[in-house]
Amino acid sequence: MAWDFETDPEFQEQLDWMDEFVTNEVQPLDLVLDDPYDKSDSAGLALITPLQDQVRERGLWACHLGPELGGPGYGQVKLALMNQILGRSRFAPTVFGCQAPDSGNAEILAHYGSDAQKERYLQPLLDGKISSCYSMTEPQGGADPTMFTTSAVKDGDEWVINGEKWFSSNAKFASFFIVMVVTNPDVSAYEGMSMFIVPAETPGVNIIRNTGIGNETEAEGSHAYMHYDNVRVSNDHLLGEPGSAFAIAQTRLGGGRIHHAMRTIAQVEAAFAMMCERALSRETRNGPLASLGVVQEQIADTWIEIEQFKLLVLRTAWRIDKYNDYRKVRKDISAVKVAMPKVYHDVALRAMHLHGALGVSNEMPFTGMLIASEVMALADGPTEVHKTTVARQVLREHKPVDGLWPSAHIPARKAAARAKYAAHFEREAADH
Repeated sequence: MAWDFETDPEFQEQLDWMDEFVTNEVQPLDLVLDDPYDKSDSAGLALITPLQDQVRERGLWACHLGPELGGPGYGQVKLALMNQILGRSRFAPTVFGCQAPDSGNAEILAHYGSDAQKERYLQPLLDGKISSCYSMTEPQGGADPTMFTTSAVKDGDEWVINGEKWFSSNAKFASFFIVMVVTNPDVSAYEGMSMFIVPAETPGVNIIRNTGIGNETEAEGSHAYMHYDNVRVSNDHLLGEPGSAFAIAQTRLGGGRIHHAMRTIAQVEAAFAMMCERALSRETRNGPLASLGVVQEQIADTWIEIEQFKLLVLRTAWRIDKYNDYRKVRKDISAVKVAMPKVYHDVALRAMHLHGALGVSNEMPFTGMLIASEVMALADGPTEVHKTTVARQVLREHKPVDGLWPSAHIPARKAAARAKYAAHFEREAADH
């Protein structure tokens, strides 16, 4: 037996340092700086860079990467415990060198990039000097690759990319894009799509507009509607082999989904802390809100849901570490993806409601949390798709019954039991 719910003391010391560091040094940045992906903000970088140096000194920089890429190569369980702290702040992932989508882009560059691609794009990304963009989804097809129309056609030693992409996050700050396109329309999307690295300055790379989330203005928005208009890139900008985009995407998205869940834990715990504080602080004519049975019930339900979600995430992280193969943990990752937006939404909504008018105002973070919960329901594939994955994976572990009656049919089971013990009961009857 090897069940253990404790963190080893050495790593717990690191987590304790992170907790204090993020609270005192990083979270305040959320209130005074604009966007962690804007590397042109010299005033912001002057605050961030010394913090990144402290993280490097502690050996906590880019912990999702192996030593050959400048990280300690932590497994998913350690990353889960870390991200439960980092998820409290917009700037924390940047300070610790693990911000999405850069972290996922770094992972696939590390796995599939050539030496030249790694030198030009991966190393500056790992050093935190540039930002990147993953340009996959399309306006007419969403996240379904079988509906994609953006294409790349070979022209001598170059590829010519044409088409539109939707919700390409952080495009306005990106130094390069990783673009998923159709290169062979005569085969299935799972075999006929490829990925290209496209430098941001390439002619024909156009941002139609930057879409905001919720009530963000276009100036605030960072999710681009892109048009690739006869964009030419040389053959050495192909990432991996032609036709390998789907396999590359799955390598990237498996880790991304579990990391989203890890950081979501931090958000729901923050909302829950605000909820409990409000319950104890807000007085009614009969005492604090915490004295009301309906509020106590909400607090109990919320705590239970959060703890269940945390355990599901940690067990999924443990299984990824155990098998080192996202395909073997596909059901678990999809289950986490399904549970994540519901827990996030329900906790944020209860906390908002308990704060009354203040809760729905822009002086508290709950409306942003509710929108973020729906973003989590859509990012890396909608909830419905992942429910289907869970169901299909679960059903593979079961089999249909032979014959008319279910295996739990009581009359049939009684008959089988009588037959099993018939000799025993015959002897008992003969003895009496």
